[in-house]
Order: sequence, then structure tokens, then C-alpha cells
Amino acid sequence: MRNRIVVSEKPLFITILIAVIITGGLTITSLRRTGVTNPTSILCTFVTSQSHTHDPKQPAAHISAILHYATTRTTAQQTLPEIKLAADLLQTLAPCNLLVFGIGHESLMWASLNPRGTTLFLEDDLSSVHKTLNHAPSLRVHHVTYDTRLSDADYLLSSYKTSPKCLPPQVYLKGNTRCKLALGNLPEEVYKREWDAVIIDGPKGYYGEAPGRMAAIFSAAVMARGREKAGETHVFVHDVNRKVEKEYAEEFLCRNYLVAAENRLWHFKIPPAAKDSPTFC
Repeated sequence: MRNRIVVSEKPLFITILIAVIITGGLTITSLRRTGVTNPTSILCTFVTSQSHTHDPKQPAAHISAILHYATTRTTAQQTLPEIKLAADLLQTLAPCNLLVFGIGHESLMWASLNPRGTTLFLEDDLSSVHKTLNHAPSLRVHHVTYDTRLSDADYLLSSYKTSPKCLPPQVYLKGNTRCKLALGNLPEEVYKREWDAVIIDGPKGYYGEAPGRMAAIFSAAVMARGREKAGETHVFVHDVNRKVEKEYAEEFLCRNYLVAAENRLWHFKIPPAAKDSPTFC
């Protein structure tokens, strides 16, 4: 995720569209659950359905998201078609387990699009964590560290096959110190949950000393392959216009699992792997 905030001269159009996505998703979900078909009762339906939720913080989170995007002067780091690709899926999955690598302008939106679900963010830049939580204290964010550098991406991709602990069926994540691409020191919560959707928009990957997204993409593939409950894992990779994101996504998430693409965003739908499957693809 780029660590740059772009000030827009005319942000109103973008923020209104983002707010429409959020409110539209909430309205559709509310209507489906209550069976209301009268369009004049949409607002009452929304208030009624939210008042019966078991989590009193959810309505406040939705209102905070709408207010934030309606008043911010910064533009989204993803384009509206890219956002819509993931938002449409979350409407069908929510409530679900959503894991997001990277935090930034879209973070509050991702959490709001998953009402009553679990949305967890992983971020290595501590200043970004503090900045995001200042305006969205309800977000669940873990500060994490990466052992990779973008400048090592080519070497890691060409050499991972020499390490048995990087290869199916022996590959695993938690505590795996023998595979440089495996994120083995994440918070315990990450390993305990099975993630229905993963968004990879971090860590930074646009200069040599940055961590790059190699380990995030690799680890998302391992998580998806190891899924035990029914259904596929949806993985979104942003900035596939860049060499590393594109090559690593093709290597570990696999072209044959690519189901949609929009601008710089790829959407993979990955089924659980057989226990003795010897390859990622």
C-alpha cells in the first residue's frame, strides 16, 4: 500500500460514491434479512434491523464510516471499480472472516462492509497504525513485522523450491522459520481463524528496502490451501501492475484460480488443497 496521501481538489464525487457503496450494501443486507419490499420503508427497516443486532457497536461503526468518507479530503488509494469488485463480494459473504494486509484510507470502509463479521488488519508501519486508529478507534489492527525486502524478491522466488518447508504438502505458517516467505510470527488470532476473504494491499512494495508483498501473498496462499471448512477462500491482490505482485500472485495464487480483474486488482477464488497435493497450482 503506498504511504502517500493525495489531496484532491474535487473529492466530493469520490467520497459520495464510496458512501453510496457502504449504505447500499447495508440497505440490501437489511432488506434481505427482513423481507421488506416497500422502498419507502428502507430507512425504518435499516434502523429496525440494526436495533436488534447483538453488537451495539456496529451501527456506530457504520455511521462513523459514512461521516468519515463524506468529510475527508483525501482520495481512495483504490479506484471505484476496484473497490466495487471487493465490495460486491463482501455483500454476499458478510458476516465473514476478513483479513486485510495493510491499513489506510479504505480501512474503515472494509470493516463497515462486513457487519457482525470479523475484520482484522495487519500493518507493519506503526505510525500508520496510530494515524488510522486516531480517526477509526474501533478497527482491529495488529502491528506486525516482516523479514523480507523487496530487493530480495527475485532471489526468493527463484530459490523457495529448494526449501521443503516452503513446498506443499509440507508447507505451514506458524513457527515456520525455515521458509523465508512464510509469516510464522503473526498474532495467534490469525492462525486460529479460517479467513473467508483476504485483501492484500500492504505492506509497502515500491522501493528496495520496503518489505514487499511477497510473504503476504505466499502466506495467503498457504492459508487458502489449508482451509478445512466448506467453500473457497477469496484473495484480492492490489497493484498487480507491479512486477513483484504480478509474479508472486501467478506463482502462488495461480492463474487458473483468477476469477476477476479490475484495473490493478486481481480476485482469486482458491479451493482447499488435497492433503498430499505437491504444488500450489
